[in-house]
Amino acid sequence: MSEFSLLILCAGFGKRMASLTKNIPKPLLKVKNTTLLANNINFFKNLGCNNFFINTHYLHKNIELYINQNFKNYPINLFHEPIILGTGGGIKNIFNYTNDKNICVVNSDIFWQDKNKLDIKNFIFDLNKVTHCKILLSKKNNFFGLKNKKGDFYIKKDYVSKWIEGNEVMYYSGFQIVSRKIFNKTPKIFPMNEIWNDLILKKKLKAEIMNSNITHIGDKNSFDMF
Repeated sequence: MSEFSLLILCAGFGKRMASLTKNIPKPLLKVKNTTLLANNINFFKNLGCNNFFINTHYLHKNIELYINQNFKNYPINLFHEPIILGTGGGIKNIFNYTNDKNICVVNSDIFWQDKNKLDIKNFIFDLNKVTHCKILLSKKNNFFGLKNKKGDFYIKKDYVSKWIEGNEVMYYSGFQIVSRKIFNKTPKIFPMNEIWNDLILKKKLKAEIMNSNITHIGDKNSFDMF
């Protein structure tokens, strides 16, 4: 397995977790005797990640302390955003600190398990061949936890489109590969959805579908159920 760089998105406020995140940032919530953040770090380190980036904002000192106490010997770079940059702006900012042409990006509220390893290995196999952005999708029956009633995306003839009524329901898994060049001429603060929408119009957004089940611990109900 080739080495790769990974950004774990940890700057959000975790508002959907209600009172659970009043004093604890969502990435540090405990699930199955670990935290969401530790789950991500250990899962991807075992797959060959040799360079971690973590962006922070809400309760950032908690995350910094946690990393220093538990992962001080890991190749982890913390980036505090005094003003939250949004998902797109947060990813764009990381390219100022790496020479990588492409990096992987993951939402911190996905709870990865051993059964997901093959899907991720296959997805990142051609990491450096991704020209713009490639997203990993999950079919409805394989997706657990917080999800929309409607789908997120749809794939037809190798092209990704926004989901519309009648399409098979597919959800974004929280994992993607992005190229630095897609952030040219973008503002400092913006959501990643704006990039995706533009790439869809240009038929340049790629995707693969995972086969294993995936769990999104995105709100208090999914956290309590897990």
